[in-house]
Amino acid sequence: MGIAVNKNLNIKNGVENTMKVILQADIKGIGKKDQVVNASDGYSRNYLFPNKLAIPADKQNMKELSEKKSSQDYKKGEEKKQAIKIKGKIEKEVLKLKVKAGENGKTFGSITSKEISENIEKQLNEKIDKKKILLQEQIKNVGEYTINIKLFEGVNAKLKIEVIAE
Repeated sequence: MGIAVNKNLNIKNGVENTMKVILQADIKGIGKKDQVVNASDGYSRNYLFPNKLAIPADKQNMKELSEKKSSQDYKKGEEKKQAIKIKGKIEKEVLKLKVKAGENGKTFGSITSKEISENIEKQLNEKIDKKKILLQEQIKNVGEYTINIKLFEGVNAKLKIEVIAE
């Protein structure tokens, strides 16, 4: 007597209508950029595609995605090799910092990661971002210190610093 009406528009003949899409941005609850996910047809066509948040996961786009990922992997490998090379150079050297200090060996002010970064560039000819230099405690006295430098994921260097009074 009555016709059964399917209220869930995403289901047709008992099969859910989904499509694979490649995300172009991080979307909360769905996935991260360059991830292949299943999304419903309506959500994809009415929201993701018009707002340029996703593209269809067809052969061409999948090929471009795999090329992009292999390129990123290659770049990461090259950066890691470079970081290991810099680590070898840094760990052989001792960085000498001349600072103004009082008679008891206390420096006037503390030595910052910015000063260490600048001196690494001058003395060792290696440019290292000050944010990668990890100081456990402030350097406020004359003497020898060992600091950690995070060069890359899993590549940490230990730099010996000698603080000398002027």
